[in-house]
Amino acid sequence: MATILVTGGTGTLGREVTDRLRTDGHEIRVLSRRSQPYAVDLRNGTGLGAAVDGVDTIVHCATQPRGGDDTAAGHLIEAAKRAGAPHLVHVSIVGVDRVPLGYYRVKRQVEQMVEDSGLGWTILRSTQFHDLVLRVLAAAARLPVMPLPAGVRLQSIDTGEVADRLAELAVAGPAGRVPEMGGPEVRELPELARAYLRATGKRRPLVSVPLAGKAYAGYRRGGHLTPRRAVGKATFEEFLTERCRRRQG
Repeated sequence: MATILVTGGTGTLGREVTDRLRTDGHEIRVLSRRSQPYAVDLRNGTGLGAAVDGVDTIVHCATQPRGGDDTAAGHLIEAAKRAGAPHLVHVSIVGVDRVPLGYYRVKRQVEQMVEDSGLGWTILRSTQFHDLVLRVLAAAARLPVMPLPAGVRLQSIDTGEVADRLAELAVAGPAGRVPEMGGPEVRELPELARAYLRATGKRRPLVSVPLAGKAYAGYRRGGHLTPRRAVGKATFEEFLTERCRRRQG
């Protein structure tokens, strides 16, 4: 069995990757800012050397939408080189090279850093998670009306399915850029909003709001979608049903 470090191991995706790898019998080190004994802030790298020492694989799930992913990746890559060059598995986002969003530009930069690192590496791109869509819709539903960006479609995917794939990749050899993963359906945003309202029993009128900017135009063009790689199985409605079942249980 392998020794595997999961960065962001207490987050939405990292937690599920960790569970799967542990179930398969691997020794797992969970790295996050508060998770002992590997409580490490990747933005400064303090304590990172001990966390990566002796690992066979690093699954890099940690991310910070407010910025700093490039700095964190730099610290992680340098520590990995010093520790004997383990296999580095990195999860990224579909469309980081097509949608001119600041967060996406940094994610693409991190991909390039991984590719140029000299380590054995694997990069998997995924579309947005159902969990993210749920958080966005729940925030919008706090208002008397639900404002939705006009003309935007989504192809969200179940986090567990991405975790399954990352767990497979973690125990395989470096594979470079592997085929990306998209959710099972490309859906109009109002459809997803109505599914959310039905599942939660809320009533809100939906209001389409045209936005400005190159990033919004990229979303309208579908730069974040991968319809030819609609490999996900669980729909957004199935995700909502399961989430409600867990809460009631």
